[in-house]
Amino acid sequence: MTVVAQVEKRLRELPDRPGIYIFRDADKKPLYVGKAKSLRKRGASYLRPPEEQRIGRMLAEARELDFVVSGSEAEALDLENSWIKSKRPRYNIRLRDDKTYPYLKLTAEPYPQLAFTRRIRDDGADYFGPYLPAGLARKAIKLVQQLFQIRVCRIPIDGKLPRPCLYHDMHRCLGPCVDGLTDLETYGQAVAEARLFLSGRHDQLLRQLKRRMLAAAESLEFEEAARLRDMLREIEEISVRRNVSSLRGEDVDIYGVQVAGHQAALTILVMRGGRVLDRRELFWEGEDEIDASALLSEVLPQIYQATPFIPKEVHLPAPIDEDDGVVAWLEEKKGEKVYVRYPCRGPKADRVALAMRNAELAFKRRFRTEHRGTAAVRSLARHLELAEPPQRIEGFDISHFQGAETVASLVVWEAGRMRKGEYRSFNIRDLDKADDFASMRQAVERRYRRRLEEVGAMPDLVLIDGGRGQLNAALEALSVLGVEETPIVALAKRDEELYLPALPQPLRLAKEDYGLQLLQEIRDESHRFAVSRHRRRRKAKTLTSRIDRLSGIGPKRRKRLLSHFASFAGVQRATEEELVDILGQRLGSSVFSQLHSQEEVGESPPQVDREAAK
Repeated sequence: MTVVAQVEKRLRELPDRPGIYIFRDADKKPLYVGKAKSLRKRGASYLRPPEEQRIGRMLAEARELDFVVSGSEAEALDLENSWIKSKRPRYNIRLRDDKTYPYLKLTAEPYPQLAFTRRIRDDGADYFGPYLPAGLARKAIKLVQQLFQIRVCRIPIDGKLPRPCLYHDMHRCLGPCVDGLTDLETYGQAVAEARLFLSGRHDQLLRQLKRRMLAAAESLEFEEAARLRDMLREIEEISVRRNVSSLRGEDVDIYGVQVAGHQAALTILVMRGGRVLDRRELFWEGEDEIDASALLSEVLPQIYQATPFIPKEVHLPAPIDEDDGVVAWLEEKKGEKVYVRYPCRGPKADRVALAMRNAELAFKRRFRTEHRGTAAVRSLARHLELAEPPQRIEGFDISHFQGAETVASLVVWEAGRMRKGEYRSFNIRDLDKADDFASMRQAVERRYRRRLEEVGAMPDLVLIDGGRGQLNAALEALSVLGVEETPIVALAKRDEELYLPALPQPLRLAKEDYGLQLLQEIRDESHRFAVSRHRRRRKAKTLTSRIDRLSGIGPKRRKRLLSHFASFAGVQRATEEELVDILGQRLGSSVFSQLHSQEEVGESPPQVDREAAK
């Protein structure tokens, strides 16, 4: 792929220094951000035909090239990560993490708050973690409170409170909420020290505290010097415990990668103290193919940019580009030696093989489901002659019991999954007898009249449980609303046939067709939801009607009876003394008499629930 003349000229002018380079499109939006030990040598590589389709597509769109020189390759990695995080260039690889992990957050406020969170946001705050297991995060909060007295409350800090909370009395908070207890400089210094502590930079923190302790002693501020001395001892003990723990067992991140075409799954086995504490799974889906080495080269710095704890070793299944620069960057963040290894034999290779098997399983679990969903909507678009594969399908069903208590259900499928939070049910009104067609017409009209008022958009496909009659009833409702062009299909249970408005004969699809299976899944879910709502309504009505037939029992007394005896059967089993205790002598005796008089409260014969028998 030939780059445009302006970009080619800039590539030849790049300096022989470490830094980052930014390809931009015609609108000056970043397309791709990369790092290099030598910008000049890296720029020359783009003048040759690219090996990756992704890079070739990016170069075809690029119209400008910028660069930022850094002092070292490690600084270039930091720059690259911050640019990728803030600018989100389209051609950089960014993995999706399906699991949330516990982090500690120092908010971006004049008096920062330390908080527990499971979401990292681009809000200017400092994040530390992840903590594995999560209980370590709670312990870290208590330790930071004890050592540095950083606030954990959410109250506004304006200095107007009359007195501080109990944390200040316990020496766990400097009390910025009360004017005069602390100042911005003192609190800021405590936050800076807490930041070093949470980042694992204990040596740097100890040096700073020792200097402050000696300065306080020279200034005859003995209380402050004693406080700093105690803090030094505590942090030194924590550092010793951490070192002993690391000697007893390994701190290793073990990577496995499964790549197929333009999809990839990455698994990290997190080993701390010689034990595997967790497994992280991350996924990527792009427009072009990529290999494991390129994937790891781009995402490894992104992972450890957001993770303050750097393990002693990182085990990879494939080599990464310029790994010496990545190692130097990791060592700078950790403050000690870090090893990136590519095990070929022995126990370490066995661990990498285990991570690779986990990545393979994660890939199948994630993308096999997505592939099936994609094939299903494409099949529906083809067989139903839709303009686009449907991304939102809404399904209707009707449920009733011998013509009474008719309920219509609506379920929603969108972007590959059922959206249970959007399910709705409709109590069918103004019908003298059971009429599935009229019920369907009413449910469809009520649903889309309201949706058009609130959202102004129809789903990509409407699914009706039933045959031609139910389909025609739904079409009448759509016609009344003026949206008769909305794609709609009915699925009959007996022969699993599809009824379409434009086809006089039903359409039959192969039972293994993914599109048919998707419609069956939605149809079955709408039926389940309709039956459950209908039973709930019938149960509530049956329960209240049988108690309401008792003379002298109104809503309040009915509620009192149900709260005490739980059900009508419980009321019926109660002794006269128990009813007198709840209702009083006169009414309790009357109710007991009614309950045990077949003439006044007769039992209706049992009936068959036809919906449940379907």
